[in-house]
Amino acid sequence: MTTIEVFDPALCCATGVCGPSVDPELTRIATTFFLLEKKGVDIKRYNLANDAQFFVAESKVQQLLEEKGIEALPVILVNKQVKKVGAYPTSEELSEWTGIAEIGLEKIGKETKGISLL
Repeated sequence: MTTIEVFDPALCCATGVCGPSVDPELTRIATTFFLLEKKGVDIKRYNLANDAQFFVAESKVQQLLEEKGIEALPVILVNKQVKKVGAYPTSEELSEWTGIAEIGLEKIGKETKGISLL
C-alpha cells in the first residue's frame, strides 16, 4: 500500500475554502486526496501551524526546512521518500506514485465538481 505524507505550510484549513478567498489549488488537492483515500491510499497531512512535532520528527522535512525555509513547503513524501518540494503533486504524479490510473483521477474529479468537502 502506498503511503503519502503531506507537510503543508501553516494553513487555517486543508481544503482552501476558508479565509477571504478560495484557493483552487488547495481545493483540488484536498478533493484528490479524499478520493485517493477512498481507493485505499494512506494519506496523512500535517499542518505547520498545528502539527509542528511531525515536521521536527521527520528528518528529511526538517533538513529541507533548514536549507530552504518555509518555501520548501509543501513537502510530499511517498513511502518515506521525498517526491516533491514546494508544490502539490499533479494528477500525473499521483497516478505514478499510487498506481491508480490518471484517467480515473480525472474522471472522479469531474464527477465531484461542485461537491463541498465541509
